[in-house]
Amino acid sequence: MSLLPRRVAVVVFLAFAFAYFISALLRAITATLSPVLTLELGLNARDLGLLAGGYFLGFSLTQLPMGAWLDRHGPRKVILSLLSVAVVGCLAFSLAGGFPALLGARVLIGAGVSACLMAPLTGNRRWLDASTQLRANSWMLMTGSLGMVASTLPVQWLVPLVGWRPLFWGLAVAIVLAMALIAVRVPGWTSMAPASGSSPGADASYAQVWRNAYFRRMTPIGFFSYGGLIAMQTLWAVPWMIKVAGYSGEQAAKGLFWINVAMLCTFWTWGMVNPWLVRRGFAAERLITWGLPSSFILLAIIIIAKEDLSTLATPAFALYCMSCSFVSLAQPAVGMAFPQALAGRALSAYNLVIFAGVFVVQWGIGLLIDGFKALGVAEVAAYQAAAGVFLACCMASYAYFLWAKPHNQGS
Repeated sequence: MSLLPRRVAVVVFLAFAFAYFISALLRAITATLSPVLTLELGLNARDLGLLAGGYFLGFSLTQLPMGAWLDRHGPRKVILSLLSVAVVGCLAFSLAGGFPALLGARVLIGAGVSACLMAPLTGNRRWLDASTQLRANSWMLMTGSLGMVASTLPVQWLVPLVGWRPLFWGLAVAIVLAMALIAVRVPGWTSMAPASGSSPGADASYAQVWRNAYFRRMTPIGFFSYGGLIAMQTLWAVPWMIKVAGYSGEQAAKGLFWINVAMLCTFWTWGMVNPWLVRRGFAAERLITWGLPSSFILLAIIIIAKEDLSTLATPAFALYCMSCSFVSLAQPAVGMAFPQALAGRALSAYNLVIFAGVFVVQWGIGLLIDGFKALGVAEVAAYQAAAGVFLACCMASYAYFLWAKPHNQGS
């Protein structure tokens, strides 16, 4: 393992962080634009969920091949190749004339930015020591939260001034700038053979990942709790605040802004305390076991309180998202549970689990809301019922996490 000098590591982090900032902004922007797109294109809850989920569909489609690409070609080559697709996707989104074109462009954007987190996480596995990896990974997620903050009030202010279509032209230019920074600052890569000394194909290597007991234990909570956190943060928090809590579109945008600020502070804090926790033997599994149940309690309160929550909807959602952040510790833990030669595949496979969960939860909640309404359930009650189904899935995944503990052999 060749560790980067501190100054070089900081520059590399910033180069990747700029790209991840843009990818997180693009991920979350549909929540802020949902009222405008709904009014302009006549979208229903199902369409809105599918449009937001299209990003995660494109994202998920690249994860398995990308893991092999990262292990073989390294972060720099992979992220530069994929970001060029994101540029095309942004331009296509800005020119789209209807929902199918918007959805197709959204899938392209998701595929194009799909390496923006996996590339630095794979590089960190080789370039940084264990405690620094946890700090860098948490601060990369903090950068993503900053992108989500930028997707709220700043976008809300810009859209009336320039329109949502020119906004995507500017995002395409920003991606090109990020590509130039990565090309200049991120070091190259030398492929590593697996620990066995052989050079198996991608299928054999992924078989090692999927068979790993530690990976399987972390999979359900990654799908439902982590995927659900992103689904709420990037889409359903805003419709809930509008339809259930009675917020205006502007109030909901402000609420989402403060939710994302809370997550930014949360991931900054994780980055500060993770090295201390590692030195004192607090493993990710232990912290998840203690902390994740608080998210179930908070989500249950949000569901039961419904419109009575009113002005407290924003802090309630902020606390819910913050409590879900315990499960974010699973992702770097999975990467460190595998040898360096398999790190890219392991991280990409787990990322596939997470973002498949985001897609399923985003679209699934929309389908459930429309389905309950079709059965004659009132709109507020339909939102409650859909969120209740989601909560039950999260609790079941946590139960599996606890049950699987005796079978966890790590790697």
